[in-house]
Amino acid sequence: MVHGKRSIIEVKSKTNCLAHALLIAIARLKNDPVYKSYRKGWKIRSAVHLLETTGIDLQNGGGIPEIRRFQDHYTEFKIVVYRGLNCDDINFEGQVTSEKRVNLLYDEDNRHYHVIVNLTGAMSKRYICEACNQSCRSGVTHRCREKCTDCISIPPCVT
Repeated sequence: MVHGKRSIIEVKSKTNCLAHALLIAIARLKNDPVYKSYRKGWKIRSAVHLLETTGIDLQNGGGIPEIRRFQDHYTEFKIVVYRGLNCDDINFEGQVTSEKRVNLLYDEDNRHYHVIVNLTGAMSKRYICEACNQSCRSGVTHRCREKCTDCISIPPCVT
């Protein structure tokens, strides 16, 4: 499923794929000049540095406890991990109020993480509400249960 979708970046690293996926996604969100190199699997030695600074050990793979620790480290990003290409297939969703969202796809068969660049493209949907993770035909017709109590915006505004 990763090879057929242009909206999913395949993480080429066989080890520490969770750290690599996070670095690729964050470099894309920050418009980092090394993003294209990371995407191709080059120059991504900073994953080892990330693991050393956070103290996270990915020798046995990365599960929910490791993702929680990465979420504690990256507080300016909301990490969301999907185990499939449906809106309801959320494996982990960080409890951070941030508009910057890192979407990862976990392949359970290969125990490997990939980066979702475009959520609507990956899931073949026209609209996906990032507040309640529901899909519909358009954002205009969507009735979200998560809305800002002050300005009635959907998804809820940070302020």
